[in-house]
Amino acid sequence: MPRKPKDGKYKMKTHKATSKRFKMTGSGTIMRTKIGKGHLRRRTPDRTKALFERMIPVKTRALQKKVRRLAPYMSKNK
Repeated sequence: MPRKPKDGKYKMKTHKATSKRFKMTGSGTIMRTKIGKGHLRRRTPDRTKALFERMIPVKTRALQKKVRRLAPYMSKNK
Protein backbone atom coordinates (compact mmCIF):
# COMPACT_ATOMS: atom_id res chain seq x y z
CA MET A 1 0.00 0.00 0.00
CA PRO A 2 1.52 3.36 -0.96
CA ARG A 3 2.26 5.96 1.63
CA LYS A 4 0.11 9.02 2.04
CA PRO A 5 1.54 11.87 -0.05
CA LYS A 6 3.10 14.71 1.92
CA ASP A 7 1.61 18.16 1.59
CA GLY A 8 4.93 19.96 2.09
CA LYS A 9 4.31 21.22 5.63
CA TYR A 10 6.55 20.66 8.60
CA LYS A 11 5.51 19.55 12.04
CA MET A 12 6.67 21.92 14.74
CA LYS A 13 8.28 20.44 17.82
CA THR A 14 7.11 21.41 21.29
CA HIS A 15 9.75 22.71 23.70
CA LYS A 16 9.24 20.21 26.53
CA ALA A 17 10.48 22.44 29.35
CA THR A 18 8.00 25.12 28.30
CA SER A 19 5.10 22.69 28.18
CA LYS A 20 5.92 21.52 31.71
CA ARG A 21 6.20 25.03 33.17
CA PHE A 22 3.16 26.67 31.58
CA LYS A 23 -0.48 25.65 31.28
CA MET A 24 -3.32 27.09 29.23
CA THR A 25 -6.73 27.72 30.80
CA GLY A 26 -10.01 27.18 29.01
CA SER A 27 -10.33 30.89 28.29
CA GLY A 28 -6.86 30.97 26.70
CA THR A 29 -4.88 32.56 29.56
CA ILE A 30 -1.35 31.23 29.99
CA MET A 31 -0.61 30.34 33.62
CA ARG A 32 2.83 29.89 35.13
CA THR A 33 4.19 28.36 38.31
CA LYS A 34 5.99 30.39 40.95
CA ILE A 35 9.74 30.32 41.52
CA GLY A 36 11.36 28.79 44.58
CA LYS A 37 9.37 25.56 44.63
CA GLY A 38 12.22 23.16 44.00
CA HIS A 39 14.16 22.68 47.21
CA LEU A 40 15.44 24.34 50.43
CA ARG A 41 11.96 24.83 51.87
CA ARG A 42 12.31 23.01 55.18
CA ARG A 43 12.27 26.13 57.32
CA THR A 44 9.65 27.92 55.24
CA PRO A 45 6.31 28.37 57.03
CA ASP A 46 3.39 26.19 55.89
CA ARG A 47 1.41 29.25 54.88
CA THR A 48 4.18 30.40 52.55
CA LYS A 49 4.56 26.91 51.09
CA ALA A 50 0.84 26.81 50.38
CA LEU A 51 1.17 30.03 48.37
CA PHE A 52 3.68 28.29 46.08
CA GLU A 53 1.00 25.84 44.90
CA ARG A 54 -1.06 28.52 43.15
CA MET A 55 -0.41 29.34 39.51
CA ILE A 56 -0.45 32.94 38.34
CA PRO A 57 -1.19 34.36 34.87
CA VAL A 58 1.56 35.50 32.53
CA LYS A 59 1.14 39.26 32.18
CA THR A 60 3.63 40.51 29.59
CA ARG A 61 2.67 40.11 25.96
CA ALA A 62 6.27 39.39 24.99
CA LEU A 63 6.46 36.35 27.26
CA GLN A 64 3.04 35.13 26.09
CA LYS A 65 4.26 35.32 22.51
CA LYS A 66 7.43 33.39 23.39
CA VAL A 67 5.50 30.64 25.17
CA ARG A 68 3.06 30.27 22.28
CA ARG A 69 5.96 29.98 19.85
CA LEU A 70 7.78 27.37 21.94
CA ALA A 71 4.65 25.30 22.61
CA PRO A 72 2.47 25.77 19.52
CA TYR A 73 0.06 22.91 20.24
CA MET A 74 -0.68 24.16 23.76
CA SER A 75 -2.74 27.03 22.39
CA LYS A 76 -6.51 26.92 22.68
CA ASN A 77 -7.30 27.82 19.07
CA LYS A 78 -5.32 25.56 16.79
